[in-house]
Amino acid sequence: MAKKKRNRTEAAALDTPEEIIASLGDPSLDPFEIEFSPEHREGRGPRGAFVNEHGVVIGDHDYESPQSPLENWSKDTDPTLMAGDEWVHPYKDVGFHTEENRDYFEKGVPPKGGIYMHPTVDVAYPYNLQDDAGGTSDEADAPRKK
Repeated sequence: MAKKKRNRTEAAALDTPEEIIASLGDPSLDPFEIEFSPEHREGRGPRGAFVNEHGVVIGDHDYESPQSPLENWSKDTDPTLMAGDEWVHPYKDVGFHTEENRDYFEKGVPPKGGIYMHPTVDVAYPYNLQDDAGGTSDEADAPRKK
């Protein structure tokens, strides 16, 4: 039986992080987990959900946690608060379901190189000039067209 999706007010009023984790059941039976190849299973971290240092349950497939900085964002929130491994579950992250990640983690197909490169501008060009012998010209301040 599928668990009824709670709204944020219900979740905040009724569930502690520990209650949420207990309600998830056996982490090895998670239907949303991909089939990691053996070399990607070792040393990954916990299979079950966990509570990070901000009191947010990671690994429950509910991306609207009432404790999350995303749900309590203001102009004073430092975005680096949401950076780091404590926000990504080693087995249950939604990003594992992309085609490229499934190919890599299930089949061992390495990612294609250059996929995040800018199509017309070499943004590393100014830094490459600084590595050259006379590379401190004004030219180093502008991206180079490919």
